[in-house]
Amino acid sequence: MEIYAAKGLLLFVCSLVFSVLVNRIFLRFSRNLGIRNIDDKVIRWASTAKPSFGGISFFIVFLLSLTVSQFLFPDLPEKFDTRFVGFISAASLAFLIGLADDAYNTNPSLKFIAQFLCGITLVSTGNVIELFDYDIANYALTVFWVVGIMNSINMLDNMDAVATIASVSVIGALLISLILSQTLNSLYFLILVGLAGALLGFLFFNWSPSKMYMGDTGSQFLGVCLAALSIKFLWNYPAEHMTSISRVLLVVLAFIVPLSDTTTVVINRIARGSSPFVGGKDHTTHHLSYMGLSEQSVALLLAGLGIVSASLSFILLVANQWTGLFTILFTAYAILVFLSLYLVSTLKLGKKKEEKHEKQLRKTA
Repeated sequence: MEIYAAKGLLLFVCSLVFSVLVNRIFLRFSRNLGIRNIDDKVIRWASTAKPSFGGISFFIVFLLSLTVSQFLFPDLPEKFDTRFVGFISAASLAFLIGLADDAYNTNPSLKFIAQFLCGITLVSTGNVIELFDYDIANYALTVFWVVGIMNSINMLDNMDAVATIASVSVIGALLISLILSQTLNSLYFLILVGLAGALLGFLFFNWSPSKMYMGDTGSQFLGVCLAALSIKFLWNYPAEHMTSISRVLLVVLAFIVPLSDTTTVVINRIARGSSPFVGGKDHTTHHLSYMGLSEQSVALLLAGLGIVSASLSFILLVANQWTGLFTILFTAYAILVFLSLYLVSTLKLGKKKEEKHEKQLRKTA
């Protein structure tokens, strides 16, 4: 176990350094690559156009992790595993559709079809949530989960550092699951470590005031990776004491920030008769800013929620016996977080602050 942890730490440091170097190179030599915000200031929070190629560095480090793993861990079991091949295929498809969207601003229906195909790819290769007694229900839930998380991470990429921190929090919960289940001798462990390094390296450039965004390339790739890995290590966590309720709560805790934000946005947009799929400045992060929090404070608040949620995930996983009290406490926490963020979005602060923000954008345009 110690040798796997040591090699994993080495890979993390290499991924972190490599991520910083790659993003710095992109920033220096690709000032016009992936520039967003030129024609979409209506829905973008930032007042200046910034390149959106952080996701390219994620994929490069992802491939680097796979390559290095062949030398650090030559006898890993998943090399020719069908499920692993399906995971790689879905992640690559998500990267490509995200890259196409950043480059050509593709039709939303095309993006949805690609997301649906990512879900189908995972299901057809055995990466399925095992929650119900009926396979068809598990297949449907899996596809819904994959599409939902891909869109959720994409929607959360609406302010500096927010999507990055939320993704790191999910990775933290996944790593806790791997450590407790003693599966460090796994390619998935190396991928998670590599992604953590890539995200923290990118955070150096994405922290407010940011120099770049991750773009759809990053959010789509991260979305499918986090959704697929959560199927294996959260939804289907191998423990006898885990019940269906505890598995669902484990997933909710790990994804509490993106799930709360997406649910809030969908409810509010449907309530006012607008499409949930059209961007806007009505996310929970925006409303926290309308309350007076700086972008850095919003990011730190969400990081705090991620740390608390990951800690609760640890408690849930190490519990020897699941009781009704655990169900009540963990459910209460999840509801409290959601209601807090949702109620902030209902305060009558948004309209005036949004109009003020729009004026600032026009001045800097």
